[in-house]
Amino acid sequence: MTGNRDQHNVTPGLVMPEATGGRRMAWAALPREVTARIEQMLGSPVVDASSQPGGFSEGLAARVHLVNGKRAFIKAASSLVAPAVADFHRRETAVSQRLPAGAPTPRLLDAYDDGTWVMLAFEDVPGRLPAQPWQPDELDRVLAAVTDMTEVLTPSPVDDAILGEPRLGGWLDVAADAAVRAKVVELSPWAAHHFDDLVALEQNASLVGSTLLHGDLYPFNIMLTADRVFVVDWPHAWIGPRHCDVVTLLSSAWLSGVDPQPIAERHPLIRDVDPVRVNEVLALQAGFLLRMAAVAGPAADRKLVAMATALGLASLRWLGQRV
Repeated sequence: MTGNRDQHNVTPGLVMPEATGGRRMAWAALPREVTARIEQMLGSPVVDASSQPGGFSEGLAARVHLVNGKRAFIKAASSLVAPAVADFHRRETAVSQRLPAGAPTPRLLDAYDDGTWVMLAFEDVPGRLPAQPWQPDELDRVLAAVTDMTEVLTPSPVDDAILGEPRLGGWLDVAADAAVRAKVVELSPWAAHHFDDLVALEQNASLVGSTLLHGDLYPFNIMLTADRVFVVDWPHAWIGPRHCDVVTLLSSAWLSGVDPQPIAERHPLIRDVDPVRVNEVLALQAGFLLRMAAVAGPAADRKLVAMATALGLASLRWLGQRV
């Protein structure tokens, strides 16, 4: 890249969009046989269920209060209605069963898969999503927790065979489709002026590493309690370089008006990494997200498209600052 921080890098009005998808299912909308199976799994009837904010999976994501006084967090999806989400739930089950006790993740209580409905029951975390825009103390807490998490998850406790491919990259596909490229250029004039460089970063990217990475570490996948940080939703985990999750998290800081570069220069997982490796992650993130937004059809969840666009542009904004 040229290193010119020119006018095409300006992306006005970047803010964090609403962080909950528009296709959540209410407890009352589940078939009775599904709620009965969940209650059997939990060992007690459900007396109250409340849909929870954060994330974009189609299906149920609810906190439940049981007759026996206990609580749990339930995720459920139908393979007939949302096959991709059901497969994500299957993969998350496999990952969650293998996460060590020291990982800052809610404990998987049980799971059920009848071939159509996939259901997961986690311990209830009495917390909340981080405030957006980011508050400095909360961002510091999360960064410290992610640093500790990286130590716990290196080497990966989960075999690569059960994981999916990292959700990274897209510039090569964009380059091959004129219509998609035109949409991406409309979203980011800066990308239009640096397209060949973005393709080169993707082609030359090195993702070799031994750390189990979350793969989607944005604020809507983090829960804060009074004294702990939890990282939730692990279907997109993959094994790679230990700096990747922190780069992902910090890229979202632009949506709060926070410059991530000074933080990255001090952070122990990034400060000694070859700057090109960080640039590659930012380019790969942006390529995946902006291609997703560009190819989304009229039936796509518009809230998900808005989030992908904002996060992709935030990654490019930081990349443009660095080159």
